[in-house]
Amino acid sequence: MNAPVFEASCRSILPDGGMLTITATRRTRAGRADVKCSVPGAPGQAEQMQQVVRLARHTEPRFDSREQVVLSADRAFDPAARDWELAAVLADRIVRGVFQPARPVVANGWSDAWHLGRIDGRSVARVPDGVLAGGPDGLAHLGALNGQPDPGAATSSARTWFPLHSGGAHDMLGWVEVSVRPLGALPQDDDDEAISVPEIDAVGQAQVRAVLAGARHFDGRGQGQWKTTVRFGETGFSGDSYQFALVMADRMARGREFMARGRVIATGASNAWHTGKVDTVEALAPKCALIAREAGPGDRILLPKAWESALPQGLRELLRERGASLACVERIGII
Repeated sequence: MNAPVFEASCRSILPDGGMLTITATRRTRAGRADVKCSVPGAPGQAEQMQQVVRLARHTEPRFDSREQVVLSADRAFDPAARDWELAAVLADRIVRGVFQPARPVVANGWSDAWHLGRIDGRSVARVPDGVLAGGPDGLAHLGALNGQPDPGAATSSARTWFPLHSGGAHDMLGWVEVSVRPLGALPQDDDDEAISVPEIDAVGQAQVRAVLAGARHFDGRGQGQWKTTVRFGETGFSGDSYQFALVMADRMARGREFMARGRVIATGASNAWHTGKVDTVEALAPKCALIAREAGPGDRILLPKAWESALPQGLRELLRERGASLACVERIGII
């Protein structure tokens, strides 16, 4: 049996030819964050590293929430450079025993979809022999590290949209994406630990987990069965009107809801998702105006039932002319 590893490192070649070393250590979590990262003088880069590592963990069939991993870069790097991403992911896996290389690792690669385990490419086109080169012409997905299938093939993702109202010209449709992957181990006692929301603060993460836990309880299934990653296109918003869109994305990803021909655009919240109830949210008029401008053919618009009597005159007809549909919903599962 291999002895447990408590420290590991992985290096990456920088665009200027220099070498970046990322060191990972693990320790008892003791109520701390699951992943902590540091980059000298660059807290923004450390936050980005934390997001990358958390997203990549989505592809793992098992996880141990009792430990914290601390990743430290030995130097700051160009914010535009991304080849360090694969080195950070591998350092995290090596220190936890998920990946056990036979020799020290130098790796270059980046991805726009770490939660799918996909490695899109690398900035350093020509790397020396022995360097783990990420991309379609090298290490294309994380499963290949251990001779396993592409983890993205076992992941189901769905994206929905919701109106973001900021009072004028900056109103827009934001999106939320839910990716689910069956848990490879026995169902988890703490479903919250299987839900990752790497791009928002701790308060927002707790709210997302509570919403999903409640809505899945109403399903009568879905709790303790899925490893879940939630991503937002825009993270600087406030309020809870995204909740209905989040619930719908989760239901579609888990095969509990029919897909629309176009997008699902939803707004609504609830203090009782465990009952399936969809409650009203503020800013009916500006949000309906935004939806009327943005809706396209095949889009399905879902609004709280409480809005039905106050909908702007002609909204249904306008949406119908554009090939979109509208429903005012009292409870999920009855749409």
